[in-house]
Amino acid sequence: MNTAVGKPDRVLLVIVLAIALLVIVALAAVFTRGGPQVLDETTPQGVVQRYSTAVIEGDTATASTYLTPAAGSLCRSYQEPGPPPSRVVLISTTERSSTAVVRVSVVSSDSDGLFGPSEYETEDRFSLIKTDGKWLVDQAPYPLLVCAGSSVKP
Repeated sequence: MNTAVGKPDRVLLVIVLAIALLVIVALAAVFTRGGPQVLDETTPQGVVQRYSTAVIEGDTATASTYLTPAAGSLCRSYQEPGPPPSRVVLISTTERSSTAVVRVSVVSSDSDGLFGPSEYETEDRFSLIKTDGKWLVDQAPYPLLVCAGSSVKP
């Protein structure tokens, strides 16, 4: 009779171990997927990636290096747009010989929602101009706009 009692314990142990193994594999997959692929800095989408990363991290000095001189003229009636977006997702790129348009999805988060944290997404675009062989942002979406002397982080 003892052997009949021992079998369910072994089956249960095997099931628990299989579940534990699946949980470990799932956690490893989530934590090892890494960050986004870094795009080539000589492409319009690579410039937008670096510019957006600098804005989100609050590094206005670095972000400003990716702007055309004319982009500063957008700052005349500039008001702080609020906290920077949480992420920017590439949708598409249209590249011509000296201009480019990079369409993005700008995702913002708000931790003070009525029902807890919320997230909203808008599509927008960057306009870039090739100057001296280098792509520069001429127009950026308002939530990602950087003006000289402004701080990005709230």
